[in-house]
Amino acid sequence: MYAIVDIETTGGHASANGITEIAICIHDGKKVVKRFQSLVNPHREIPIYISALTGITNEMVQQAPPFEDVAADVYHLIHGKIFVAHNVNFDYSFVRYHLAAAGYDLQSNKLCTVRLGRKILPGLPSYSLGRLCRHLGIDNESRHRAAGDAEATAELFTLLLNSDSDGHIKNALKQNSKEQLLPPNLPKKDVDQLPYTPGVYYFHDQKGKVIYVGKAKNLKKRVSSHFTGNNPGLQRQEFLRNIHQVSYQICGTELIAFVLEAIEIKRLWPKYNRSLKRFENAYCLYAFEDQRGYLRLAVDKHRKYSDPIYTCHSLLEGYNLLNKLIETFSLCPKLCFIQKNNNPCAGALGVSCACEGIEPVDDYNRKVNNAIDELKQALPTYAIRDEGRTGDEHSCILVEKGQFYGMGYVSHYFDADNIQQLKNYLTPYPGNDYIKNIVSTYAMRYPDRMVVFAP
Repeated sequence: MYAIVDIETTGGHASANGITEIAICIHDGKKVVKRFQSLVNPHREIPIYISALTGITNEMVQQAPPFEDVAADVYHLIHGKIFVAHNVNFDYSFVRYHLAAAGYDLQSNKLCTVRLGRKILPGLPSYSLGRLCRHLGIDNESRHRAAGDAEATAELFTLLLNSDSDGHIKNALKQNSKEQLLPPNLPKKDVDQLPYTPGVYYFHDQKGKVIYVGKAKNLKKRVSSHFTGNNPGLQRQEFLRNIHQVSYQICGTELIAFVLEAIEIKRLWPKYNRSLKRFENAYCLYAFEDQRGYLRLAVDKHRKYSDPIYTCHSLLEGYNLLNKLIETFSLCPKLCFIQKNNNPCAGALGVSCACEGIEPVDDYNRKVNNAIDELKQALPTYAIRDEGRTGDEHSCILVEKGQFYGMGYVSHYFDADNIQQLKNYLTPYPGNDYIKNIVSTYAMRYPDRMVVFAP
């Protein structure tokens, strides 16, 4: 038995919107044998644009029962049957969410007539309910009303049942089939072709534009995990509706996938990525010349488009580094903004310090430049050589003077002890502190995979 459901709502996601109308057609596999329909008071205003679309107004639902009053009837009609709808995950997320709020736990197998239509009736110009009905000659005089759309979906479902010579419906209902979890516009073959390897995947919208980039240790498993559950939130529901295609790049290791994801997010700026768009270290070490010509070192918050000498995880890390440079190179604590009071300078030169204008500018600046040079020389140059995409290659990431240079793949037999030769095989990429941090953390964790180059 099938429960063919259609609802009208106050908005696009269940957690912040109500149901204004629900209709259910019980189908025995041949015809509709029972019907249920009711307006519902959502206990919130119906937006004007939705009223214009559905014809359901605030006045119409004012005396209608709230969902909790019809929940028992809805649950007992649907429970134990296959839940069918046009774009099933939308209707199911609303009905399940509001049934749960009324104390009923709905767990149903699902069928989506959008997905089934694409398989059983391929090649049509559109699979929206309205256009499908017009193309197939199905009458629906109450478009965008629950009863009219449920009846039209039931007639469409009957046609699909009768036309399903290849067993698509049966296959979709198999216990191990995950097809009904997929977004309505995403072809199953896109997910089926994903490999069980590390990589980066891309979700595309209807026009082919990348709307999300992700990394994976196992591409197929990670992509499929996006579609499990029935999160009723706005972002997830909108996100799923906009996925029309999945593409991917295989990576040799999970580390390569981490780095490539960060690079691609910066390059493509996808709509639904959030976390890596604005990642930057909070503090940096800067050098600048004051009005008297003295070079000054300072730890300050990261500034966009700035050129720091060194980036720091925290303010404390920055101050510890600066204090070490002051001690090693006899720099002035006041000119480095470490000593901020009016007491005599606590530097090694005492009253002869640069902050008093006594130490010559050239002499002091020479010490500052020596400190900067030593700091930069202390930054490591190394490669991480790891597994490749195939057995006859290795992946390789190059860090030069503490900065991410690029990455690529080299032959299993390539000797990576010459940095200039190695660069010929690598693709340079723009780096950032996030990439630098994950690569350096990996290098510390797996020192046996490092090839260190002499300064």
